[in-house]
Amino acid sequence: MRKRVLISGGAGYVGRALSRELYTTHDVCVVDTLTFGPDRLSPKDLDHIQLETLDILDLPALTAVVERFRPDVIVHLAAIHFIPLCENQPGFSTATNVVGLVNLLSACPPDCRFVFASSGAVYAPSDDLHDEAASEIGPRDVYGLNKLHGEGYVRYFAETRRLSTVIVRLFNVAGPGETNPHLLPEIIAQLKAGLTTIRLGNMWPKRDYIHVADAARGFAAVALRGEVPPGETVTVNLGTAQQYSVEEILERLRAITGLDIVVEHDPSRARAVDRPYLGADIRRIEAGFGWRPQHDIQDALSDLWAAPD
Repeated sequence: MRKRVLISGGAGYVGRALSRELYTTHDVCVVDTLTFGPDRLSPKDLDHIQLETLDILDLPALTAVVERFRPDVIVHLAAIHFIPLCENQPGFSTATNVVGLVNLLSACPPDCRFVFASSGAVYAPSDDLHDEAASEIGPRDVYGLNKLHGEGYVRYFAETRRLSTVIVRLFNVAGPGETNPHLLPEIIAQLKAGLTTIRLGNMWPKRDYIHVADAARGFAAVALRGEVPPGETVTVNLGTAQQYSVEEILERLRAITGLDIVVEHDPSRARAVDRPYLGADIRRIEAGFGWRPQHDIQDALSDLWAAPD
């Protein structure tokens, strides 16, 4: 059945991939500030979507768009999610990540499913895969605090306005199309610039990297499949259940690129707030929404190297 899907941040990293995943079979409205440039969306994309260039902090404009488009589903991806920016400008990130979310929840029609992109950063550090029901909650940075705060609002609006809501705790996304200088695109950028001695910060953290195409498929699954009764909130992880250190990533990149990559430690790139391990238990999203990853870390790195944008 064809649905009307509004995607906030639909020109962003995961948002663009999700828009492309959906727009041939559903009606898609993208709400985005186009912070990273209008060329994020191709002429083909623009032929298939309704684009609304606005800030989610503008409640009247946002409400008007929702009332005109009348979505069956809202997928809220718009956020400030680059950790150093969140740490350096916590007021800015909190305004967008929390107030912007509340604005969209306020505009959400009562019969609309609302999908919120949260983060694995809401969990307390652990050596085990994080489970939605059993793992301890304990953010270690401003971004994680923003997302945890947002989860509370999602549950509140679900209960008080009888919305059907899904919280998706997304883990580290990899592959082409990144909009922020996270670890993997930063490595690729240095290699593409002709450098084989690259400067990096912390090498020891292990992360769960999900291909951007799988992340988009995951959001499509929770947006369109499964049972979410009005007034209830379902929380799922979106990752791969596999973790890799920076050194393991570099070994794979050496094989993919054929380059003899040497690393120099750069203290300015090291995060003061970091955690050694972050991995997702993904059994709940598989059981509830029929999703599993189709790509592995090798696919993500190969695709990123072939076409970083």
